[in-house]
Amino acid sequence: MSGRFFDEWQIGDRLEHQPHRTVTEADNLLISTLTHNPQPLHLDSEYAATTEFGRIVVNGTFTFALMVGLSVGDTTLGTLVANLGYDKVRMPKPVFIGDTLRAETEVIALKESKSRPDAGIVSFEHRMLNQRHELVCVCERTALLQRRRA
Repeated sequence: MSGRFFDEWQIGDRLEHQPHRTVTEADNLLISTLTHNPQPLHLDSEYAATTEFGRIVVNGTFTFALMVGLSVGDTTLGTLVANLGYDKVRMPKPVFIGDTLRAETEVIALKESKSRPDAGIVSFEHRMLNQRHELVCVCERTALLQRRRA
């Protein structure tokens, strides 16, 4: 288990997650079809060529899910009770097939749980950057984590 317990976090803790991930056409096609998203900007290269982007833009739900997924091993793996929410999700730059993405996390808040003495609430800011170090996705995730057992 590589996730941390509630009592092992401090506000300001920062992590750079491994591995980095190059986005493939299959990634984009799978997330779009699995979620029944027919947006031609994600699926139709002829249509996408006529847009301001000039090519297919990767489905944002893939970018968001990958960002969170890349963070799990270092943050909540084996210590998570529940994810309580995802807030302030923003995608300031598009992601394209072939972009290599990396995720980083900062702890922005800690709170004792009023109803669960064996757990606490950690708020993370997750950020995803491309190979040009441009921010492509950011969100706040609130997670209920186990405390270390005495």
